[in-house]
Amino acid sequence: MLNQKTSVENVTDVIQVMRAGVEFYQDAIEKVSNPALKSTFTKMATKKATAIQALQPLAIAEQGDIEDGSSFAVESRKIYTKFVAVFSSDEDYTYIKQLEEVEDKVLEVLDDAIDKNQQGQALLILTNIRADAQSMHDKMKTLQQLQKN
Repeated sequence: MLNQKTSVENVTDVIQVMRAGVEFYQDAIEKVSNPALKSTFTKMATKKATAIQALQPLAIAEQGDIEDGSSFAVESRKIYTKFVAVFSSDEDYTYIKQLEEVEDKVLEVLDDAIDKNQQGQALLILTNIRADAQSMHDKMKTLQQLQKN
């Protein structure tokens, strides 16, 4: 367990973006038609939820309490996607494209948090989650390229 004197920064930002990402994936699961995409999105949402749980002790060290908010940037993308999907002939591709952008945002906030000179256990947790996030981003990028063809 991290002690309260541990210096942790920007972890709450990571949690907010990931939480909004989970909600976005859950929304996409209901909207896409392809069963394989539904399965992939379910796995992605689960991985993000697991990462959030791993990050909560860092959030407590950072702000004294768990983080339960979500990112406005991701929420806006979710609204935009719903709007675009109404007019799109390929709703699955629209969700994949926007979720790949969400994964870009996750990597960005993780990099920002890691760059804050985190210490010990905090750096280890963030680095491990960053590796997983890169994998999820790469998966979404591949899906995007496959859907485009």
